[in-house]
Formats: sequence, structure tokens, C-alpha cells
Amino acid sequence: MTESEFLKQAEATLNHIEAVLEELAEQDVLDVECARSGNVLEIELVDNGSKIIVNSQAPMQELWLAARSGGFHFKQQGSDWINTRDGSEFFAVLSQAVSEQGGVQVQLRKQG
Repeated sequence: MTESEFLKQAEATLNHIEAVLEELAEQDVLDVECARSGNVLEIELVDNGSKIIVNSQAPMQELWLAARSGGFHFKQQGSDWINTRDGSEFFAVLSQAVSEQGGVQVQLRKQG
């Protein structure tokens, strides 16, 4: 994958995450605020002030996720972002992190 292809995929993923979380906030399912700065998406769970950070690392062609449960690196395999350590899928890990930190069970799905 070229760097420009990676950046396009990463940007689409960050945009999708932000849109899904904003929809959950509008539906009063989850009290969450998202803020973007370049390739960094900061997700704040308002009730307790905890944060989850998702960012893209173009040189390594990875998405990184930082949450209370730890730091995770994901590489794209086919249409999925897969954890480089244990093979878990990005949206499953993100859903678990948001659920744990937000106190509400949510299931985030990839776009498409």
C-alpha cells in the first residue's frame, strides 16, 4: 500500500469513528465528545473525563489506539485493521474501550 492509499484509508476510518460516536451522542446513548487535530482523534467520555486517542502513523502504516486498557497498534489486512500483537480487530477493541470507559455497552462497526 502506498502512503497516499494508507492516509486515505486512515482518514476514512477516523471520520467514520467520529460520525458514529457523534450519532450515539445525539441519540443520548453515550455522553461523548470528539475532537480532531490532523491525524489525531481524541474521544472524551464526558461523564468521567476519561479519554481514548486514535491516531494514524503513516511511516508504519498503522492506526494506534490509546485507552485505559492499554496501547494498541493495528495494520490493515484486507478491509480490516488488525492488532499487530493478538490479531484482534480494531472496531472490537475500540468498542470494548468505549464501553468500559463510558459505562455503556456500545458496538462500533466498520464502515460499509
